[in-house]
Amino acid sequence: MKHLLKLGDLSSREITDILNLADQLKFEKYHGERKPYLGGKTLGMIFTKASTRTRVSFEVGMYQLGGNALFLSGSEMQIGRGEPAEDTARVLSKYLDGIMIRTYKQSEVEKLAEFSDIPVINGLTDYCHPCQVLADLMTIRERKGSFKGKKLTFIGDGNNMANSLIVGAVKTGMEIAVACPKGYEPDAEIIKWGTQNGKVTITDDVKAAAEGADVMYTDVWASMGQEGEAELRKEKFKGFCIDSELMKLAKKDAMVLHCLPAHRGEEITAEVLEAHADEIFAEAENRLHAQKAVMVTLMGGKK
Repeated sequence: MKHLLKLGDLSSREITDILNLADQLKFEKYHGERKPYLGGKTLGMIFTKASTRTRVSFEVGMYQLGGNALFLSGSEMQIGRGEPAEDTARVLSKYLDGIMIRTYKQSEVEKLAEFSDIPVINGLTDYCHPCQVLADLMTIRERKGSFKGKKLTFIGDGNNMANSLIVGAVKTGMEIAVACPKGYEPDAEIIKWGTQNGKVTITDDVKAAAEGADVMYTDVWASMGQEGEAELRKEKFKGFCIDSELMKLAKKDAMVLHCLPAHRGEEITAEVLEAHADEIFAEAENRLHAQKAVMVTLMGGKK
């Protein structure tokens, strides 16, 4: 494991190893045993998309691991003025010990990794969000004990979250059902891979998807870069909302997750969000621990 570009690049064993290390690092944080696994090392964080959780969790994570993090705005770097990603990668490799990038195109992340001598971590692209799903898996395992026999249901847009959740569910042995309006399905190649390797259902029937779910998951209807489609999507996604009626179809002890930010009254009701706030904000916290585990694994600090 040299980079984290997409979840599909990791084996089931590698995912489990990261989750186990994340659990260890979380335990150490709360029991005063924090160790400088990445002492003296520096992570460069390139952002061309706005961020709350990604920036804060990576920056704080590096500090807690004994290292440093540099915020690099895409608009203020030469890459924002047309410098090729391959040149940026080769230059940053001389200064840094790792790169995290949050951007639009998956190809940009792949190109950066191709020419980089240091680990590259995908902090989010329009195609996938591996760091978020590692935190999601960590939270599910914390709350449910294991992945075996569990059903994960995603309601909403077949976006980067749906793509990565399919991969994460299949790699950990969970069943996954994705309910989205026709024309808004996840990536076709990911659906093909998922159905060949696990139990994956893609439907426009939210009730069928929610039936017997152990985990209910949703995301905003319009992601960054899709603001111009917001009104159209509100019309197309009517009914694709996790509300109290839909929750009745899931298991009685079903948990609810949301990668945030949440638009109450659209993809999730305020009632359901607040009833499951403990789970949702534990999920947000676990971004910190899961990403620390990724950084320790990739940047050479693991025991």
